[in-house]
Amino acid sequence: MHGHHHPSGHDHSHGHSGHSHDRHSHDGHSHGGHSHGSHGHSHAPRDFNRAFILGIGLNVGFVAVEVMIGLLTQSLALLADALHNLSDVLGLLLAWGASHLSKQPPSQRYTYGLRRTSILAALINAVLLMLAMGAIAWEALRRLRDPGLVNGSALIWVAGIGVLINGLTALLFMSGRDRDLNIRGAFLHMAADALVSLGVVLTGIAILTTGWTWFDPIISLVIVVIVTTGTWQLLKDSLNLAMDAVPPQIEPAAVQLFLKEQPGVKALHDFHIWAMSTTEIALTVHLVMPNEHPGDAFLRQICQELRQHFGIDHATIQVELGDTDEACALEPDHLI
Repeated sequence: MHGHHHPSGHDHSHGHSGHSHDRHSHDGHSHGGHSHGSHGHSHAPRDFNRAFILGIGLNVGFVAVEVMIGLLTQSLALLADALHNLSDVLGLLLAWGASHLSKQPPSQRYTYGLRRTSILAALINAVLLMLAMGAIAWEALRRLRDPGLVNGSALIWVAGIGVLINGLTALLFMSGRDRDLNIRGAFLHMAADALVSLGVVLTGIAILTTGWTWFDPIISLVIVVIVTTGTWQLLKDSLNLAMDAVPPQIEPAAVQLFLKEQPGVKALHDFHIWAMSTTEIALTVHLVMPNEHPGDAFLRQICQELRQHFGIDHATIQVELGDTDEACALEPDHLI
């Protein structure tokens, strides 16, 4: 991906970072000779294949058991919970599909490949979780007015299995939740459900020992508050990335300062940082260097340092000589 051409038509006046194609190299090294694994960005989705398969398998099995017991005992609550757990399978499939698609090579039409699917999956997972919490809150408020009869012991058994399965699945994704927003979506989805199931276990125990049927909706509302707080951040972060915001771990002013301090750089403009996927960050910038074009070695060095210090994998740098008669059309800050 080249930057914008200088209006003067000097083709030599812009340089590419020289590593747009090395993100697919499997040995972990780029063609520029610098390590590609310093931030572990490209490896996040690959590590979780087994976690996704195991998590989906466990949840599908749990849904089948719940449906069977629900039909045998004619328990509407169990059938409803089975439907809810089916949404987990959907969430996991979504995150897994996106982590696979985001590794697809670029095509003529999708020149970045399908990296952004990981951002979309995190966003959809956050929306699904919010909707699920809304449904639980609505049902809890309805039951506060009319608690109804609850079979305590059946609740404890089935929900206990739910705590185990959802908790185990959440643990599978725990290590990647800070590095990859898509994995964090899968983790939150499963952790939220483990909490919901735990709430059901506590409800069952409370009903068996005290007969407090109102305990059920109250604990549901507490869980909704806890899960919504965690999901809100996921929703905000994934929405920001979808809108091409600078990823939260990067301070744009620090990157600008780093570039301005490079030898020979007089000014910079058309500066952009955005997320290509939930694990890869891109940058484009025009550097004004009046003395002369600094050469490929300079560009490669900058790209290597951007990757090491800031985790920016894909930098495209355009060098301009600052000819006042041929000023860059994109120089004013308000232009994009």
